[in-house]
Amino acid sequence: MRKKSKLLMVFLAAALFLIPGMESNAADAQTIHTGVYADQIDLSGMTKEVATQTVNEYVDSLKNIQITLNTIGDNPVVVTAGELGLTWSNPDIITEAVALGKSGNVVQRYKAIKDLANENKIYTIEFSVDNTVISNFITENCEIYNIDAIDATLTRANEAFTIVDGQTGMKILNAESTAMIAEALSNGWNHEALTLDLQVEEELPRGTTEDLSKVKDLIGSFTTSFSTSATARSANVSNGCRLINGTILYPGDTFSTYEAVNPFTEANGYYMAGSYLNGMVVDSLGGGICQVSTTLYNAALRAELEITERSSHSMVVGYVDRSADAAISGTYKDFKFTNNSEYPIYIEGYTTSTKRLVFNIYGVETRPANREVIYESEILSTTEPAAERIIADAGQPVGFVDVQSAHTGYKAKLWKVVKVDGVVESRTEVNSSSYMQSPRTATIGVATDNPDLYNAVMAAIATGSIDYVKAVVAAGGATPAAVDTPVEGAGTVADATTTPAPDATAQ
Repeated sequence: MRKKSKLLMVFLAAALFLIPGMESNAADAQTIHTGVYADQIDLSGMTKEVATQTVNEYVDSLKNIQITLNTIGDNPVVVTAGELGLTWSNPDIITEAVALGKSGNVVQRYKAIKDLANENKIYTIEFSVDNTVISNFITENCEIYNIDAIDATLTRANEAFTIVDGQTGMKILNAESTAMIAEALSNGWNHEALTLDLQVEEELPRGTTEDLSKVKDLIGSFTTSFSTSATARSANVSNGCRLINGTILYPGDTFSTYEAVNPFTEANGYYMAGSYLNGMVVDSLGGGICQVSTTLYNAALRAELEITERSSHSMVVGYVDRSADAAISGTYKDFKFTNNSEYPIYIEGYTTSTKRLVFNIYGVETRPANREVIYESEILSTTEPAAERIIADAGQPVGFVDVQSAHTGYKAKLWKVVKVDGVVESRTEVNSSSYMQSPRTATIGVATDNPDLYNAVMAAIATGSIDYVKAVVAAGGATPAAVDTPVEGAGTVADATTTPAPDATAQ
């Protein structure tokens, strides 16, 4: 029996050499048998390198096939498969194709070659795409057709509200659309042009007629005066108020004063006016805008909204009590608050002919009628101004004199006091503030071609007395008879000729 098995094996081995394609030599061992395909590509007789190159060229040709992505509205976007990161994901099929009929025992090799003689072996070329590339493409080229939802809002005129309906939006779902495109190009793709509908969803606007019709109660209000302000500063206050007026905040929304009133440019309605900088009053575009933020801050406090960011001025201002101010200065200092109520709120802002700045906050009043909230400022300490400061300015001619009044430094706190039926129920610290002192300061022009006049003015500056310097300048460099020469470094009290600091700043 064992002898018969051996004879059979010998017979099969001999038969193999009689079957076409079974000759064993080095060249045949490196090429693919007849009848082997990768999709429709005939790999017969190819080496691994040639077959790999051939399939790569085929895949490269597929990268030029166009894929049309339907976005939102009548806005199709056309892209190639290659631009979506199409690649050949199973190049190992070439290794398998080369090995087909050349591995295993004699019987296994015989069977593989016999099968090829009866039926072609077709390997499927599989593809993959780069999801990051697809996602980025959608973001940059398709999401531009998104339609933003527009929330319902309010307008107020003649002491009455009008509801303005919102608009439903449409948004492309990036992750879902990316996955859909990847699936379409990776599984079952017929290698022809495709049209795919991106995944989209509706975005409903916030606010209904029912919600907004409830916004009618005055929940916070505050007024400040800018009656002493010059024309430019008054215009800045009015402009900032205009930019904020009409703002509606839904529950959870945060309001940024800086974002609402910037940029500080002439095109946006601003003028040069006084603002604080390093203990000095200097002109800047938008000077006075912080009276706007401060007035709104006090209205928000009285509405008991959540204050999320507030900074004090560097020096005190004259239109509110200590610690009741809110400065803005770029993104470094901003005043922000959040609508922490359950209802929308509406901000009304306006200025009057008597130069009063008013902010009213409307919403739904949920607080008991017998509950009262007041705010009290407490001064903790004061710091008197230092000795007078004189700045010699070589860029200004002799005769130029700009004097700024002194500022006392303060440390202060603001307290929230809640009364119920007239009885104090709670007293809570709202904030603490520090304001720097600033001495009475004069900027004196010293530019002149007259050396005697220059020396006289510089000698007067060396005394440290602003009033004495003013007198010397006024006398053209001569020692004024009406003013005694002061002891060097001695200061004097500011007089009516001193230019006062403005009552508001840009911060």
